[in-house]
Amino acid sequence: MFDKILIANRGEIALRVLRACKELGIATVAVHSTADEDAMHVRLADESVCIGPPPAKDSYLNIPALLAACEITGADAVHPGYGFLSENARFAEILAEHNVHFIGPRPEHIRLMGDKIAAKRAAEQLGIPTVPGSEGGIGSDEEARRLAGETGFPVMVKAAAGGGGRGMKVIRSEADLPSALAMARAESKAAFGDDTLYLEKYLERPRHIEIQVLGDGKGRAIHLGERDCSLQRRHQKVWEEGPSPALNTTARDAIGETVARAMREIKYLGVGTVEFLYDDGAFHFIEMNTRIQVEHPVTEMITGIDLILEQIRVAAGNDLQLGQDGVKFHGHAIECRINAENAVSFRPSPGKIIHYHPPGGLGVRVDSAVYHGYAIPPFYDSLVGKLIVHGKTRVECLMRLRRALDEFVIDGVETNLPLFRALAQEKDIIDGDYHIHWLEEFLARGGLAS
Repeated sequence: MFDKILIANRGEIALRVLRACKELGIATVAVHSTADEDAMHVRLADESVCIGPPPAKDSYLNIPALLAACEITGADAVHPGYGFLSENARFAEILAEHNVHFIGPRPEHIRLMGDKIAAKRAAEQLGIPTVPGSEGGIGSDEEARRLAGETGFPVMVKAAAGGGGRGMKVIRSEADLPSALAMARAESKAAFGDDTLYLEKYLERPRHIEIQVLGDGKGRAIHLGERDCSLQRRHQKVWEEGPSPALNTTARDAIGETVARAMREIKYLGVGTVEFLYDDGAFHFIEMNTRIQVEHPVTEMITGIDLILEQIRVAAGNDLQLGQDGVKFHGHAIECRINAENAVSFRPSPGKIIHYHPPGGLGVRVDSAVYHGYAIPPFYDSLVGKLIVHGKTRVECLMRLRRALDEFVIDGVETNLPLFRALAQEKDIIDGDYHIHWLEEFLARGGLAS
């Protein structure tokens, strides 16, 4: 096992990793920008190192500063959390060159899944179902026009090098093709330094289903069920739950085993999430995230398995102790991402928290690094924390969620708590009858205001 882990992140995920390390008896190093010197994980870590000024490129993305922090503190491993350098294959390689372990997949798997075209090709070879579309990057507009004609409109173009909605455009007719391609290439180039695009059939009202996997890098891998992440705004997840209201046990077991078998074949190391669009009873691979996910607590709540602990254990070279038969699912869990932002306009709302009272009680978990008097800096994303609730049934879970949302108090900044209070009362949500465009349609018709 590792002696000392440097946590190369901030906010709630840094605190989450720190807690796992403490339960394993591993010493911790918190790194922070000057804007985060009062952060909770900095206060609780065994050691802390300031790695630069507030801009992420000068601190949390500053690889030389992180290496120096490892050397200064004697850390023998780095946990990258999510975001920042968590899916940077070169960072993992550089750490290895300096005899520091990267708690995550091997660089070749990070690199493979980071290229959306290569990832789709690999998925097909591994027997994972994919969305109909181009086999590789599209070159000219004429090639795109031919492929779109073969696939059938509407189609979607996506950036090969990234995600999060950047470089992504829906094209409903041949007349819209040239302008949409030009905008997508420009966005992709600006965001990722690469304007390569690929084309897929656009599914009108699918659900977003993701399968959690865990492997030890030695040919043993399991799945831990699915999460339904269909409630999204601008391709960003807002509400996640598991199990999905849309799947039965047969469909869940089939897609889960398909994914786990693929991970065994490539000898995948660590945690990962294989994401699908689910439409008319069929799964279509869209991408794989080679890191811990923001929504991992949903899986933890329904399985009782600590994903961060398992991630650290297999990274240290331990065999996977869990077999597929040992994974048992219990009840239902829902996660709401609580952001410091206006609930209607989604404008960020950094500032000082003057009152903070998280909910509690049976089946209620809050993953957050904020506290009374904490000043949310304007330099990073607006995530305040995550409210996760668990119940024996989905109905019980929804009732518990409503109660927890009513208890949650965050004053001094605006939050999106009113959005979740409204969603928890919506008939479609109660019935589990929603898709990836549902939330934006709800907001467009003034659902929150009404």
